[in-house]
This record gives sequence, structure tokens and C-alpha cells, in this order.
Amino acid sequence: MLDSVQTTPTATTLSGKPVLYTPSLTEYIRRKTITVHIGDIPLGSDYPIRVQSMTTVDTMDTVGSVEQTIRMIEAGCEYVRITAPSVKEAQNLDNIRKELRARGYTTPLIADIHFTPNAAELAARIVEKVRINPGNYADRKRFEHIDYTDASYAAELERIRDKFLPLVRICKEYGTAMRIGTNHGSLSDRILSRYGDTPVGMVESALEFLRICEDENYYNIVLSMKSSNPQVMVQAYRLLVQRLDEEGLKPYPLHLGVTEAGEAEDGRIKSAVGIGTLLEDGIGDTVRVSLTEEPEREAPVAKALIDRYTNRLGHRYIPPISTYPLDPFQYHRRITHEVANFGGSNVPRVIADFSQVPVTEHEVLKPIGHFYLPLPDKWRMNDLGADYLYTGSRPAEFMLPNGLKEILEYTQWQTYSDPQHTFPLLSASDYMQARAAGDPLHGTLNFVRITLADLTDFLLNTLRPDKQVVLLAYTDNLHAMPELRRLFVELINQGVTAPVVVQQRYPGLPEEDLPLYAATDIGGLLIDGLGDGVLLTNPDTNQPAALARQNALAFGVLQAARTRITKTEYISCPSCGRTLFDLQETTAMIRKRTDHLKGVKIGIMGCIVNGPGEMADADYGYVGIGRDKIALYRGQQVVKKSVTADKAVDELIELIREDGRWLEPETIESGV
Repeated sequence: MLDSVQTTPTATTLSGKPVLYTPSLTEYIRRKTITVHIGDIPLGSDYPIRVQSMTTVDTMDTVGSVEQTIRMIEAGCEYVRITAPSVKEAQNLDNIRKELRARGYTTPLIADIHFTPNAAELAARIVEKVRINPGNYADRKRFEHIDYTDASYAAELERIRDKFLPLVRICKEYGTAMRIGTNHGSLSDRILSRYGDTPVGMVESALEFLRICEDENYYNIVLSMKSSNPQVMVQAYRLLVQRLDEEGLKPYPLHLGVTEAGEAEDGRIKSAVGIGTLLEDGIGDTVRVSLTEEPEREAPVAKALIDRYTNRLGHRYIPPISTYPLDPFQYHRRITHEVANFGGSNVPRVIADFSQVPVTEHEVLKPIGHFYLPLPDKWRMNDLGADYLYTGSRPAEFMLPNGLKEILEYTQWQTYSDPQHTFPLLSASDYMQARAAGDPLHGTLNFVRITLADLTDFLLNTLRPDKQVVLLAYTDNLHAMPELRRLFVELINQGVTAPVVVQQRYPGLPEEDLPLYAATDIGGLLIDGLGDGVLLTNPDTNQPAALARQNALAFGVLQAARTRITKTEYISCPSCGRTLFDLQETTAMIRKRTDHLKGVKIGIMGCIVNGPGEMADADYGYVGIGRDKIALYRGQQVVKKSVTADKAVDELIELIREDGRWLEPETIESGV
């Protein structure tokens, strides 16, 4: 079937409408942009994708800011952003810049502005770039719904123009670049009232300011669409690119980032799901990874994400997609029929690969969340308990717990003593031969491993009516996500509704890159509603710690893509000069007390700027409002306005308890 589309033009369509957000869905082609001049490091598609980060030291601490900036530059930052919440910080940018230049560092500086046009206008005369947030540059958020008429809305746009024009003209005069950076969590009441809390609203928020710039013939602009929800973030960036094309606006470079991604591996996974998905589509010209860690630790993560796209030449050819059956701007899960507990309305499943690990004793299952308790002779499973165990050609030597099912290679399964309580994994050729010959297979669930090249007419025709098959989609193409996407598109176009587990393996990959690659390749598919399970294979090790990490990674990718929630989610800002407490220490303390609350989302924000807005979809919020003063939120509503820091975590827990969502953490001798 695939042979028939190899000469199809690369233009893609969505319900007959051109898809303009990416040059190709199967070939890595970077989106063409104009060049934006930022000091002596230009930005745009004619230049490498740039790395940047943001300082966390108080901007009034000149020496501290300079020394942290130097550490960031030496870690790989090509632009450094510094907060300027008021005029005094904006003024001190001059001292920071002069000291950096005196020490021989010419890296462009970016002033980060919220709420204060006068600070922006001053900073634009000092640094190479200013970042403004259209959600709060000319508006104050009161969480009000306003019914606008067309005339009253037009009057609001004129008010914004009057406030914004001075900055535009200063930037144009001084040759200063500007980022118009929309944040999902800080959309204005005006935008929310007219467009809702949606990617459409995010895009329109930026375009209102961009149109003013273009009216003034000012084009030295970068755009961003950030969210702590990677799904929303990806949709907003794609829609932005589409709208720029449709309106005939210039193709501006894009700054990519997931806001408040968090810390450690969870923060890296979440960032990669959002940023990596867009980079795969050729979208993105500069990257900032927002981690609740020291800013110099962000640059290597951003560089690792970017480096995958600097040497993409030579990967295996993927047939182009002539008709795209998915809506890239809204989440819709691929329609599948249910097979056992796969597909349909089931959450995606996790399969643990133990094909290289003999399953000879109970302890071997601890890394994948299954714990045997000898005294009561019972099994316990935690929230990261794998659903299936792939043992290859070596069956488990004891009865598995009820929450775990076993998968065997087909040849082993055929001779196994209990074939009804295990499930076979067949190659595409074995499956077609078995079906053609009428050989017995499992009556409920059979796994078939396929690649894009396997999708012949014969296989597709055999799969279409089969209601007992779950597919394992695999590729070894360096351009992995687009090839797997092409495979899904072919299944959709051919009417095959079997559930699909995405299998990936990364031999020889450095340990620190594994979460980034897996989150991009698998998370990018999940973001578009593609995938009913995950199987991660690491042939380089069979150590318990590696197996545990691999299992946690699979669940982490599912959580970051918002397709299966298995643990507490923390939306924590990366800290900056506005932060009013030790954010890393506080995040660790809150995590220690609450990380057993499955599905609860907690926002931890260093100041009121990154408060109720940027933790938009958090259930609870912990926000610094002054020295030693914390405000606690339920959703976006403040419920405790001024709590001392030493009592704030206890008060947060009490708030969760009041809502009936608190569970006492269990202590189990097995180590759960």
C-alpha cells in the first residue's frame, strides 16, 4: 500500500485545508523565518537554533548577576534573560551589562518585563532585547468575565496600542529586538472573555501586539506560546505558525519553552515532550528549558534537544503524507477498538521489557512497581506498577501478581505449558502465516510487532477485521517520530482500528539523553492522540536501577503528555530575580510531603508574577507574595492570603485535606 504514495506531493492537507505549520510531516525541514538581530548573535532559520536561559539572582545584585550570567554563558547560553520587574532593576541592567563587557563577555542580554511599560521602555535603551507578556503588559488580571461588543473590544485594542507604541518606537530607534511572549496561564481577562482559555486565545493575544508592530514597520520580533501543559503549548505554536501564514504576516522566529516544567527527570521529560515535538516539525529557533534548578543546568538540556536536529541528514526515507487525518490544533485520541485492556477508552498501558532479565525470584519485579510481601504472602503494586511483562523466550518461573500479565515470543508461547495465561508476540510475517494457515493463536490478545515497511495490502487486510490484535509499532530510523507518525496515518487511512503500543530502543545512548529522546519520540505521538501503550527497551543494561528508571520514564512520558496520570504533578517555576524564597528547597520539601497524592497538581511559584496565572491548571498553589509570606490558592482563587513560610506547607496540606483529597502516605516494609 505504501508504494502507491511514494510520489505523492509533500504538501499536506487537513480536511482539504493546507497545513501550513510545517513544511513536511515526514522529512525534517526547518521552518523558514526572517532574521532577527539580537546584539551580535542573530536569530532565525539561517542560523543555528540558539540556547538561552534566565538568571535567578536578584537583579539589584550586580556582582551576583554578572557571575551567574558568566556561569550560564560557559554552560552554553547564547542569550541571557534577566528580570526587570520595576524601573530600578531596569536601570541596574546597565551596570550588569557594563561589568560583563568589561570582563570580555558580549552575550546579548534580554530584559524580562511584566506589568511595567516604563521599565520596558528604559530597558530597551540598555539591553539587546526585551521580552513582554501581552497578557499583563497593558492589563491587570482580576479574573473577571467581560461581555464585549465589537465596538468596546476595538476600544480596548486602541488603549493597548497607546500603551504599547512607545516601546515599539524605542526598540525601532535603538535597534532593540523584542519577544512577544504569550503565557497560557497569564492571558488577560479580555482575551479569556472573548476567546477562552485556549490555544486560539494564546495566539490572538500575541497577534494583537504583533499587528501594532507591523503597522509601525517594526519587525525585529521573536514570538513564543508557552504553557506548563505540553499539549496546549504544542497546539498553540502550531496554530501561531498557521495564522501567521494565513494572515500574510512575516514568518517570525519562535522561542520554544514549557513553562514551570519542574525539576529533575520529570522537568526534563515534560520539556522534551513539548519542545521536542515542535523541533520534530521543524519549528523553533531558540530554546529555553525551564527547570527548578540552577540556570546553568538548563543549557545542556536545551543543547541536547537541539543537537538531534543538527545532523538529521542520511536518515531513512519516509513516504510523504498526502492527507493528514488528524487535527494538529486540538487533541483527539485515535479511534481504536478495545482489545483486553488496550485501546477504546482504556488509558495507555506500560509494558516492561525483561527479555534480558531472568524472572526467577519475586524481588526482580520491584523495579517495575510490584512488591511481594512474604509475611502476609501477598503482592502490592504502587502507582508505577507496569501492566505487562515481556519475558521474550524465558518465561517467569513463578506465578505473577494479578496486576501483571506476561508476553512471550510466539515460538516460546506455542510450546508453553499454560498458553491461556500468557500472550504471544509475533512478527508481521509470523502473524500473516499463522492467520493464512489457521494456526491457533490466543483467543483474547495477540501482539504483533510491525514497522512501516510491513504495511502491505495483505497485512492491512488481515489486520482490519481482527479484534484480538494489539500492534507493537517500532522503528530504528534516526527520524523516529515522523516514521512512526507515518505508520499511524497509514493505519488510520486504511481503516485499521487495532490499538498500538509504541516500542522504542536506544542502544548506546548516553544516560542523560534517554528521557529527552523517549519523551520526544513517544510523547510527540501521544500529544496527537496516537498510541495506546509504551514499551521501552534498553539493551545496554539489565541492572535493577536501570529497569526502574526505564519503567518510571514510560509513566513519566504518559503523564507529561496528559494521557495517563499516575503521580502528583508539580508546576514549579525555574526561579528568577523576583523569587521570594528558596524555590528549589521549598519544591523538594513540598514534594517530600505530597508526592503520594496521585493526580493532584500543585503549583509552586516564586512570586506573584508567576502566581495564579502561570499555574493555570494547578489544583493548589503555593505563591510567594513577600519576604517570609506565602499565599495559598485553590485553583486560581486565593484562599489564604498571608501565611508565614514555616507554616505554609502544613496549611497547604490542611487545604488539600479539607477538600477530601488528602491520603496518609503508606509505609510498607517492601519499600513501596
